[in-house]
Amino acid sequence: MKRYDLIIVGAGPSGLSAAIEAAKRGLRVVVFDENEKPGGQLFKQIHKFFGSKEHKAKIRGFVIGQELLDEADKAGVEVVLNATVIGLYQDKEIVVKIDEEVRHFKGNAVIIATGAAENMVTFEGWTLPGVIGAGAAQTMMNIHGIKPGQKVLMLGSGNVGLVVSFQLLQAGCEVAALVDAAPKIGGYGVHAAKVARTGVPFYLSHTIVRAEGDTRVEGVTIAEVDDRFQFIPGTEKHFDVDTICLAVGLSPMSQLLKMAGCQMEDNPKRGGQVPACDEYGRTSLPGIFVAGDVSGIEEASSAMIEGRMAGVAASEYLGYIEKEERDAELMMLDKALDGLRQGMFAPKNRGRQITETEEGIPISENLLRYGFVADDEIENYPGVTHKVGIHPVMECTQNIPCNPCQDACPKGCISIGDNIVSLPAVVEDAECINCGMCVASCSGQAIFLVNEDCGDGMAEVTIPYEFLPLPEMGARGVALGRDGQEVCEAEIVRVKSIKAYDKTSLLTMKVPKSCAMKARFFKEA
Repeated sequence: MKRYDLIIVGAGPSGLSAAIEAAKRGLRVVVFDENEKPGGQLFKQIHKFFGSKEHKAKIRGFVIGQELLDEADKAGVEVVLNATVIGLYQDKEIVVKIDEEVRHFKGNAVIIATGAAENMVTFEGWTLPGVIGAGAAQTMMNIHGIKPGQKVLMLGSGNVGLVVSFQLLQAGCEVAALVDAAPKIGGYGVHAAKVARTGVPFYLSHTIVRAEGDTRVEGVTIAEVDDRFQFIPGTEKHFDVDTICLAVGLSPMSQLLKMAGCQMEDNPKRGGQVPACDEYGRTSLPGIFVAGDVSGIEEASSAMIEGRMAGVAASEYLGYIEKEERDAELMMLDKALDGLRQGMFAPKNRGRQITETEEGIPISENLLRYGFVADDEIENYPGVTHKVGIHPVMECTQNIPCNPCQDACPKGCISIGDNIVSLPAVVEDAECINCGMCVASCSGQAIFLVNEDCGDGMAEVTIPYEFLPLPEMGARGVALGRDGQEVCEAEIVRVKSIKAYDKTSLLTMKVPKSCAMKARFFKEA
């Protein structure tokens, strides 16, 4: 039986982060993962992360994944793939199925970082081919380069449903509708807004009645639900689709911890049945730690910090560092994690009805219901101002932990301040030089550069664009508003794609100046 200082189950963001922290302190570390490739969910995530520099903000998930793999390899971490851990027993003994062989290993400490599994919902026809989870759709698109379908209906308006809907559009799929039984959108408003302005309709307080088709999905019927989530007769709506994508939450994969005898608890705010643990991942059993979604559903940025915490705590438990070093490291990591747990979407605010931002601005009910801020609401926010010449317009309307735009502007045109969840504001005396760095750096694609009056009755609006093929300069079409409806004719006058933008292109379109504060997307004729 082979023995290691530390055994980690799961080579996702939290598991790899834990392995790196432990290995660089001298521990002999092995990571087992059932997949044929390491990195977990990171390699599916082609969008840019939120947060600040310390949270790897504005870096795409797959880039972060590769950085973690390189760092783990440099630290000497052993990663074993196609290795399914089927048992965790007393004395930290684990049983692993590697290929067709079952093998036993012992660790002086164990970190469980198995993540979470997608939830499913049942409805008539839910077993038909063509009903898939959002994670499966991401795997098909972003790992294997395969379109999940031609025309898709998305069920679920949390961040996963919103992000995957946008990625479906990027892959060339048509998203017929985004549906949720809840009365309000569950994810970030900026994610909803970038989907809405492409023309995808939102149906809140609706859910699926049935999937249609004999041998595979050929259509779907949804209906409105009342406050008890019962169908309202006469509200049925039909869509011709070939794919139904489900993004209805995640459940921690905590079975190994229960098997080992860890104290467990049912905690809906953390996603279901989770181990009882402290803030550093220490469970009720000495030497067994947890990190990431297995201990509570959060974003990948949080999982990486939790992994680092568990790696540091395990290093001290095994005597590789002193308690003073552990406490100093954990204090620093705790501060970084606390930054991500602020604002409207903080764990402490789950289930609470928030009616205004921290600045006292009423929350846009239109955004929560339809995915976009209405024209008569957008002027309420400090990032939306009017100036002569080119200036940034920041349609960031919720207190979420993110501040790359503040650092990206070389002229200091944008201010968020020390509170990472504050709404961005325009600095009055600063002069925009039209570099576009703020537009490209915004993880929520919520920043635009606007020249409201070019002197010829026209205006120019620069938008972030992540679709292929890129429109060419001189291309004509229509500008779409925040609601995805046509607002005016538009012509592309500049297309800018540089390495510093990290695959976000900037399209500048000329529109009538009356549409300068309305035109937010371009659709080629």
